Amino acid sequence: MNSELAKLERFLKIRPLYFDEETKEFIWLDTRLLPFEEVYRRTRDYRRVAEAIRSLEIRGAPAIGVSAAFGMALAALESKARSVEELLRELEEAKRVLASTRPTAYNLFWALDRVMGRASRDALSGDPGKVSEGVVDEAMKIYVEDVKTNVEIGRIGSKLIENGSRVLTHCNTGALATAGFGTALGIVRYAWYEGKSVEVITTETRPVLQGARLNVWELKKEGIPFKLIVDSAVAIVMKRGLVDLAIVGADRIVLTGHVANKIGTLQVALAANYAGKPFYVAAPTSTVQRSWDAESIVIEERGKDEVITVMGRAQLTLKDIEVYNPAFDVTPPELISGIVTERGIATKPYSESLPKLLS
Repeated sequence: MNSELAKLERFLKIRPLYFDEETKEFIWLDTRLLPFEEVYRRTRDYRRVAEAIRSLEIRGAPAIGVSAAFGMALAALESKARSVEELLRELEEAKRVLASTRPTAYNLFWALDRVMGRASRDALSGDPGKVSEGVVDEAMKIYVEDVKTNVEIGRIGSKLIENGSRVLTHCNTGALATAGFGTALGIVRYAWYEGKSVEVITTETRPVLQGARLNVWELKKEGIPFKLIVDSAVAIVMKRGLVDLAIVGADRIVLTGHVANKIGTLQVALAANYAGKPFYVAAPTSTVQRSWDAESIVIEERGKDEVITVMGRAQLTLKDIEVYNPAFDVTPPELISGIVTERGIATKPYSESLPKLLS
């Protein structure tokens, strides 16, 4: 095991994805089957990684970024290119395929650009073998950095959680959404490891039920007390004082402080603000797009089967109906109490604090 990763082993109680350096395979836990089955998939084909991201076998912005990086590593290992020019063309094609999977998750594009940057620098050597080795090395660095980053987010964010706190969260932002520790749920996990008494209120997170399936699975494994609520119960639990603070993750943040996250996040923010409860976002700085334009955030729209069925199994309503299924919404900065990153907590005005954290 990587020596840096070995130091973080105690935080990796759940390992949702990793690269087998002996077999040269990328391995991931298929989150579509949780909480009922724990099935690991493996491949040497970057196209299969792209399909896993597209089909939500792998989901969560940090996990998508790490997986895309390993997809690039598989493309490099698969190549039989005899020149760096040919190899770079093949890597650009792999990047195109991987980039087409999920348009909103910024970590995806950040990771792909970073790996291609490494390949371009190593290409100056004129040695295709060195380029391939560099791509694999960069993917592994992104993986290890993600674990370190998320543990640091947990350490910083745990200061927001007092002993006895009741924390509401939406969507899955735990180990399963990252390389193995978590962002918003990682903050709760860190506070729990510190010995704080804490209870989690998790939404179902319709329509793919990341809260009801994935948060429940993680929290039960850790022994952290929790309650599951339907998405439409957020306002009443806030109004009745059953929540002390809300913490969610992010798929993309722009420098103005606008946050794109799983559909339903905006209504959590609105309810928290109305009830006078803090609403925090937790994300690595790799989720921050160096842009001031909130209108540039692309909101992914997915198929109607996610809405008219439960995970494609039980049908809920008629098939021949129109469905609007945006996968994300955007929460404006005025509703956000703070954005927790591995470099500190950004506060209002975010147009000043975010650039400072990134500099």
